[in-house]
Amino acid sequence: MTKYEIMFIVKATLDETALNNITKEVQKLITDNKSKVIEFKDMGRKKLAYPIKKEVSGFYYLMNVEATTEAIQEFDRKLRINENMLRHLILKKESE
Repeated sequence: MTKYEIMFIVKATLDETALNNITKEVQKLITDNKSKVIEFKDMGRKKLAYPIKKEVSGFYYLMNVEATTEAIQEFDRKLRINENMLRHLILKKESE
């Protein structure tokens, strides 16, 4: 399996329970596909550099995962169709 670093931004207009549900759902997307979450970090609410989908701020999250290519493709697909996601970025880490 390959190591990836994933950062995603969630709408800041959501309430706390919705945010918790989204973060659990995102982690579940990885673990359901025979992959594992190494680290999950809540980076808090930050102002965006420019408006995205009429939002001016968002909650930032950072995940380090060890996953298969298929798991990452499915993860990317699901995040693209989630209306509460503003942006996401998946980076493949170089082997150390």
